[in-house]
Amino acid sequence: MKKIILCAIVLGGIGTIHAQKISLGKATEIAGKGLKAMTFTNADAARLSKESVDYMDKNNPVAGPKDPYTVRLNKLFAKHKSQDGLNLNYKVYKVKDINAFACADGSVRVFSSLMDIMTDDELLAVIGHEIGHVKNEDTKDAIKSAYLKAAALDAASASSNTVATLNNSQIGEMANAMLDATHSKKQESQADTYSYDFMKANGYNVVGAYTAFKKLGLLSEGGTAQSGFQKMFNSHPDSNKRAEAIKKRAEKDGLWKDPGTVSLPTAKLTK
Repeated sequence: MKKIILCAIVLGGIGTIHAQKISLGKATEIAGKGLKAMTFTNADAARLSKESVDYMDKNNPVAGPKDPYTVRLNKLFAKHKSQDGLNLNYKVYKVKDINAFACADGSVRVFSSLMDIMTDDELLAVIGHEIGHVKNEDTKDAIKSAYLKAAALDAASASSNTVATLNNSQIGEMANAMLDATHSKKQESQADTYSYDFMKANGYNVVGAYTAFKKLGLLSEGGTAQSGFQKMFNSHPDSNKRAEAIKKRAEKDGLWKDPGTVSLPTAKLTK
């Protein structure tokens, strides 16, 4: 699952949020040089992630407290606001893109179009994966890189022990750079494992993780209309292979129940 990446994201690029995108220019080229040199703490990552998420919350349609999407998400995740030592907060973005992401400050954002095609068990698996990225600190290097791009720091200036305060324009750049970040295939695999363990420990149906990946695999298949979505998956392990890995583990644990043929729903699962 891709980039709630800086934040952790389940699938890839995010069109609606990227509509706010600002050109990063040469900052992209120099950020890599400063990444290793700069002292960057978990507290820095959390603060900058919160600034980025606050920016995104202001620039995207957020479902209200009585919205069916919010009601459903609260029903599923209210008891997981404190999860594995993490303090989490959840919101729904009412956008057409199919995605979810989580950030170093514990912010989890789920897109309404993802909720439209995922069952409750599948959503639990997706968000469990995103929580895994936060718990494994995959989000720390991502937000650090995004910060360096937004602040246009090179290796020399990035060696300071102090993380500078960004202006509003830079925060917008950082938010977009964060959403553009990708995790390594190893990090994605580790987050998959965390998601499975999360599902199993809480008594959820682990087959939901399998069917979620099967649906993502269907979405990434051919056709011009899906070309942008396919591009999102270039940096991720094959969805069908990830589904098979879940199946093998579930069989080993005696938790496998054949879900039959997995298909994309023709009607929204959230109304």
